Amino acid sequence: MPFTEVADRVWVARYAWFDVNVTVVGGERGLLVVDTHASEVAAREVVDDVRALGAGEVVAVANTHEHVDHCFGNGTLRAAYGAVPIHAHEAAAAAQEAFVGQEGGFDPDDRDPRAAEVRATTLVPADHTFSSARVVDLGDRWVELLHPGRAHTAGDLVVRVPDADVLLAGDLVEESAARDATPGFGPDCWPLEWPLSLDVVLGLTTSASVVVPGHGAVVDREFVEVQRNDIGIMAETLRDLAGRGVPVGEALAAGEWPFPAHHLVDAVRRGYEHLPRAQKRLPLL
Repeated sequence: MPFTEVADRVWVARYAWFDVNVTVVGGERGLLVVDTHASEVAAREVVDDVRALGAGEVVAVANTHEHVDHCFGNGTLRAAYGAVPIHAHEAAAAAQEAFVGQEGGFDPDDRDPRAAEVRATTLVPADHTFSSARVVDLGDRWVELLHPGRAHTAGDLVVRVPDADVLLAGDLVEESAARDATPGFGPDCWPLEWPLSLDVVLGLTTSASVVVPGHGAVVDREFVEVQRNDIGIMAETLRDLAGRGVPVGEALAAGEWPFPAHHLVDAVRRGYEHLPRAQKRLPLL
């Protein structure tokens, strides 16, 4: 079975493409699917795997953020289960709407052998949005959707299943060896705010919590603490370099980083952009 039960009626499937996790949370009213994979074709496999569980019908979907590998299967879930609500943070939903508004839709990385598959997918944006928190009622259990702050994107959400002590962290936490267990510091990340957002996440966990990252193997609270501290070191390194007047174009080579430098190009640029003028020593060229 692709899905593995990691806690009471919480199943995780780890798919090779993007090494992405899709999670199913079960209740007496049905199933909540968290993230829907990267294309219509990939999501058909998700639907087949959910049905193979035999745990019930999908009654709701949640997207942890707007990136292609987490939400481009929304339409396939709708086709399979009807007009189920799709939940997302309001910033993520707005970004999804922007993708739809682009001529030709989202443009995937042409280096991906499945890029044409992504282009052939019509994104269905989330239609149930919130700014801070929302509860999904599955009958005998409530599932909490929370926005801990900006980190991987401006619209990250995490999913908490309180009675099972499970936290679905989305891409705020990264375990995948495909990226050297480095968080996804992409062109829309918020590296200076990320540590504080992870502090909120840690406040939602216990020493016994099961934490599901967006990519890679299931982890525990200790793993999240270590990754939070490493991201905090990176943020302070950015502040130090900018405060000493190191130009942004030289910062990557000048810093000592807790993650492989080749994964941090966007993080350095974004960090410099987000620093207030008072924390920069001019000129920064």
